[in-house]
Amino acid sequence: MKKFDYDVIVVGGGPAGMAAGISSARAGARTLIIEREKKLGGILKQCIHSGFGLHFFGEELTGPEYAHRFIEEVETAQQNYNLEILLETFVIKVDSNKVTIKNENGVKTICCGSVILGMGCRERTAGAIALKGTRPSGVWTAGQAQKWVNMYGLLPCKKPVILGSGDIGLIMARRLTFEGAKPLMVLELQSSTSGLARNVKQCLDDFDIPLYLNTTVVEVLGYPQITGVVIANVDENLQPIESTKREVECDGLILSVGLIPENDLVRGVKINPKTGSAMVNEYRETSLKNVFACGNVLHVHDLVDFVTEESVAVGTNAALNSVGQLTRLSEKEITTGNGVRYTIPNTYFEDNEGKLKILFRVTKRFVRSKIEIVNEDGTLAGSKFVLSASGGEMQQIEIDKSKLKGKIKIQIKEN
Repeated sequence: MKKFDYDVIVVGGGPAGMAAGISSARAGARTLIIEREKKLGGILKQCIHSGFGLHFFGEELTGPEYAHRFIEEVETAQQNYNLEILLETFVIKVDSNKVTIKNENGVKTICCGSVILGMGCRERTAGAIALKGTRPSGVWTAGQAQKWVNMYGLLPCKKPVILGSGDIGLIMARRLTFEGAKPLMVLELQSSTSGLARNVKQCLDDFDIPLYLNTTVVEVLGYPQITGVVIANVDENLQPIESTKREVECDGLILSVGLIPENDLVRGVKINPKTGSAMVNEYRETSLKNVFACGNVLHVHDLVDFVTEESVAVGTNAALNSVGQLTRLSEKEITTGNGVRYTIPNTYFEDNEGKLKILFRVTKRFVRSKIEIVNEDGTLAGSKFVLSASGGEMQQIEIDKSKLKGKIKIQIKEN
């Protein structure tokens, strides 16, 4: 009698879930991918701009093209390995070795050796940032606006203000311009953009769309339709400066103000307050044993190619875990020092051989600086020079684990 219904269950059928599921199946695990929509692909289905696939496939693809490549790989894996897909099914609870689902057939609990969380993240809304105003129509998240334009062929506004310089907000400034709209400006609360430098150049600079840093929206005007916004500069504590308040007429406000990991299904997992997502060890296993996380549910990646690379590794790890082949000896903490906001992973296993790759984001822009890994005894385990590093782009450093001693710290040493 088999112990589990499946060796590995993957929650989510977007880029992370598909890559993890294929990898798990190829590693010999009986794998099930669960997706709530009618089709695999996740958010990629509405991202019709190019820029996907350069790292993973060696060619430039649109989001739907990238998704289609993986959907074809899923179909091939179904034919050659033990991989199943369950669509139009909601996961309502995740435990250490079981997943509870709901679909047209009712509620059911499925047992498994490992669970992989690959649900991605959702956008922060006007309510999430406590935006003041009359709650008119015409306030959109960037993803909502993207879906209207790219999937429904509808233009949500003609003269929008965009709040937040996240990549999707930058991309939508360009996309709306292509469709005949005239984005008035992009506002960013922080002193530097949160999007990739290439997107600032290609989406704003190339179309003369101004970017105002240290600036935010303090109030939305108009009812029932938005007629304008009140904007202001902010001080060093990110509080609006009263004397700088001014009105801007617009017919839409598009929010690109951050993402929230979709990790509500799991209880009892240790959460990183800097990311709102699960703390993980070097295998990307959460504090809930046998539950792994990958993709944007773990941390927001710069490129979908990096989501894929991480998820492939996690799929293999989960498959090995389901048959008891992951060792977890001498777990040590990875902490943040000067200039480092958070790291992935949060712990490593000192007794394991090989190399450890640590991903992290910096707190501000650094120029001609050094990334350092410092051992618990204060000795320098390794370092890496960087010409430039900003919070909008993920940084990484890789080191031979034989050089690590106990708890380690990642820090930036400025020259």
